[in-house]
Amino acid sequence: MSEALYTATSGAIAQQMRLETLSNNLSNINTVGFKGDRASFRASYAQELKRDNTENASVSREVQMPSTSLPFGTYTDFSSGQVRQTGNNLDIALEGDGFFCVKTPNGIQYTRAGNFTINQEQTLVTQQGFPVLGNGGIIKIDDNSIIVDGEGNIVMDGNQVDTLKIVDFPRPYRLEKTGDTLFVPLAPGTKGNKPEGVKVQQGFVENSNVSAVSMMMEMIEALRGYESYQKIIRSVDEITSKAINEVGRVA
Repeated sequence: MSEALYTATSGAIAQQMRLETLSNNLSNINTVGFKGDRASFRASYAQELKRDNTENASVSREVQMPSTSLPFGTYTDFSSGQVRQTGNNLDIALEGDGFFCVKTPNGIQYTRAGNFTINQEQTLVTQQGFPVLGNGGIIKIDDNSIIVDGEGNIVMDGNQVDTLKIVDFPRPYRLEKTGDTLFVPLAPGTKGNKPEGVKVQQGFVENSNVSAVSMMMEMIEALRGYESYQKIIRSVDEITSKAINEVGRVA
């Protein structure tokens, strides 16, 4: 394969994968607690992370690409989304750093999505049905007439029943997505620490941190880049075909 065709094919594949990442961000723009992903080439990985505020970025995974392409990866932007008031006592947002702890079949995972509900067993759970953890374990409540103070203490009928378990990890976050709003540490066995300065807000949720305008602009840019690489591939193919079929032909 010629160097020009190799480069153009690599660029086209990378732009296609970038479009897939941006499309997933847009599809989750209304998902509570969602953290958008960003894409970059390995060649500019360090510079890209530095430009995008290392404090709020984390390498989450590297995508396996065909051997004809340049290394390409994605990382998650952990910057906070806007907090929206709902008035629902079971909706809880975190102001500051930290994650809610959730018990899943695959162990404890972490989320910023605080749009909780109560299941038939009177357990506080996520929208996926996973129990939310307090310092005492699974949280049992009778109904949504609870009070959650700024420290995460849960009060029911005037009695404190538990405290939301909230943890944080060193920056930059080394966390990997296991779902649209769930994360696990990249290094197994990593334990979170109690965050400092985090404030719990009852009756609020944290929106996705994805900007629709920004995503649309990036999608247009990626699409144009993909089309440009396609044109280069066609041009190289035509030149190669002409060289094979016409150059050196006996008149």
